[in-house]
Amino acid sequence: MRHPPSLVRRIAVALLVTTLGFSVLCTAAQAGFVPGPLMRLHAKLARLARNTPGRVAFDIEDLTTGYTTGYQAGETMPAASTIKVPVMVEVFKQMEAGDFDFNTMMTLYAHDRDYGWGQLAYAPLGSRYSVRTLLGKMIDESDNTAANMLIRLVGRNTINATMRELGFDHTVLRTAIRTQSRSVRRMLQSSPADMTRLLALMAQGKLIDPWASAEMISILEGQQLNTLLPEPLPQGLVIAHKTGSLDHTLDDVGIVYAQGAPYVVSVMTTDLPSLSQGRRFIRDLSLATYDDLEAFARWRQRAGIHLRFDRNVPPPGLSPDLAQWTDLAATGSRSARAARRWASPSAGTAALLRARSARTSGQSSR
Repeated sequence: MRHPPSLVRRIAVALLVTTLGFSVLCTAAQAGFVPGPLMRLHAKLARLARNTPGRVAFDIEDLTTGYTTGYQAGETMPAASTIKVPVMVEVFKQMEAGDFDFNTMMTLYAHDRDYGWGQLAYAPLGSRYSVRTLLGKMIDESDNTAANMLIRLVGRNTINATMRELGFDHTVLRTAIRTQSRSVRRMLQSSPADMTRLLALMAQGKLIDPWASAEMISILEGQQLNTLLPEPLPQGLVIAHKTGSLDHTLDDVGIVYAQGAPYVVSVMTTDLPSLSQGRRFIRDLSLATYDDLEAFARWRQRAGIHLRFDRNVPPPGLSPDLAQWTDLAATGSRSARAARRWASPSAGTAALLRARSARTSGQSSR
């Protein structure tokens, strides 16, 4: 059935459907109407959540329409390595303030080391790395030692304060990353709703500023661990995401640049009988979300509803400084393909970077 173009242009009424702990918020011009693709998605996700053992929670936002759906989205969950996204945000916030820059060098100390994941833990004490290198290793390789060095640089309490200022009350870093501790799942926490809102701000170019948002997206595009959200999706689809895993815990949060239907999805699972069940849940949720939000975009086109995601950052793969991350993507990651499409920053961007570098030159390691 064809609906009049005014149906969603008059976005004024919110319909809230609650089932099995779900909240589904969609816009409609008359209470009681929900487009078919969204109802199908809601039913699929309810079935997935109901049939998956352990604790699962997720939050999804269609960036074009603002439609959201979630299951236990506000629950505090083990963040695992997805907590590195807030760490990155604080690094860019302090860089923007002029406290240091990409080329600031840091020295590896013994208390930075964590052997749970990453190669920097095995580097000689006293080794020095730039902030740029540490950002890439922390996000794209999920190196815990790189994360601890950056946490030391910006301050754990400062990271937490920034998250509170942004309204993300479930996101907290109670210690540096210590994977050998039995309490690590309680020490690194967030919620799907917090992560989705954080990434939506980034996708909209509103997290710190458009430049910082674009840079953070370009780093996330270089993610080398792509066996969860990206696994069932079409090859070549740009996904800016961060994974996390601990014993009995699997998470993945990211921005999926589906054609005509970009969206943010944050999935957290814990107390799993096996990690294979968590992988299956995240992959099935990822495919269902992609299929039905794409179908929702086609439904809008057929209904004559022409909406466009208004982003204030360059298109995915076109960050002004993406070339800086190419060495981190030499293994054929998504950002490497994006970098080949980008030649050099614009004159204006280059001037801005020179100004930042001049303002922050001479910074020592911390």
